[in-house]
Amino acid sequence: MTVSPELRTIGAPRQASPDLLRSVFRQHAAGVAVITAHGDRPVGFTATSLSSVAAEPPLISFGVGTTSSSWPVIAEAEHIGVHILGEHQRELAGTFARSGADRFGEPTRWSVGPEGVPVLDGVLAWLVCRVVARVPAGDHRIVIAEVVAGDPAGVGRPLLYHRGRFTALRD
Repeated sequence: MTVSPELRTIGAPRQASPDLLRSVFRQHAAGVAVITAHGDRPVGFTATSLSSVAAEPPLISFGVGTTSSSWPVIAEAEHIGVHILGEHQRELAGTFARSGADRFGEPTRWSVGPEGVPVLDGVLAWLVCRVVARVPAGDHRIVIAEVVAGDPAGVGRPLLYHRGRFTALRD
């Protein structure tokens, strides 16, 4: 088998660093979710690390930084909300990604859902999950949670995060 020269070139490797990891993952398109919880106040943040872990029992996971303003509530919450955003929700994703933003003020529309978890309006799908583990992972925690309720009936196409910006699928 003959390999063309452009396929043999891999480029100069860089040493592992936070910048290398961020640069590589800018090339990875990820779905956009908002994670919510309620303690003394409702909290939430935009996440691109959401994963399905298992079907039986139904488990999900996501990462959250321990320096995040949401972490103190997430660290103690028994239940969290997971919201899959649609391409029409770039502004909402930005609000929940911005430090210091009033995430639950106008124009955010939400209601109290199962287990008292804030549930966002107009999302493609949402889940309420019971937290079963918080696993240390560097400056983050990986939260594993079991699904207890949800609704997959939203309409639209998913919002994506790629190369440092929110974007949409193209056909």
